[in-house]
Amino acid sequence: MSAPGDARRVISATRELAAPAERIFQLIADPAEQPRWDGNDNLAEAPPDQRVRGVGDVFTMRLTTGSGRENHVCDFEEGRRIAWRPSERDQQPPGHCWRWELEPLSESRTRVTHTYDWSGLTDVKRFPRARATTADNLQRSLARLAALVEAAPPLEPVTP
Repeated sequence: MSAPGDARRVISATRELAAPAERIFQLIADPAEQPRWDGNDNLAEAPPDQRVRGVGDVFTMRLTTGSGRENHVCDFEEGRRIAWRPSERDQQPPGHCWRWELEPLSESRTRVTHTYDWSGLTDVKRFPRARATTADNLQRSLARLAALVEAAPPLEPVTP
């Protein structure tokens, strides 16, 4: 189903962050951390211990409205890429997707692209909210993420 006048159903924002991709990815792949950097001011909390490890994982969130969401991971490459399709609890995702892509530029700099794709959204009741999600919202998430990772102390080496 298409929505008249919705020429831009895939929006994205990119920013270079002064932090290693590994550190940035830790915050994105841990749902409990997401409310700290959400630029849509939509996420209230997520239970701990839901670290995403691969396609097919499902993590849950509580929104600021009080409703719950399940997020179905549809793309994943550790340290580089993660995407999920949100849905109401125990429902199939209605067709929109949040994606993060990280491109290491050096040991301490990473280009991060955040994308909201609602080209597959079929629930017309969700179109107004989807239209309201702009590149500015995505840039706010990137700015909040940058503030967290750029101020963080260096990562401790992982010991076997």
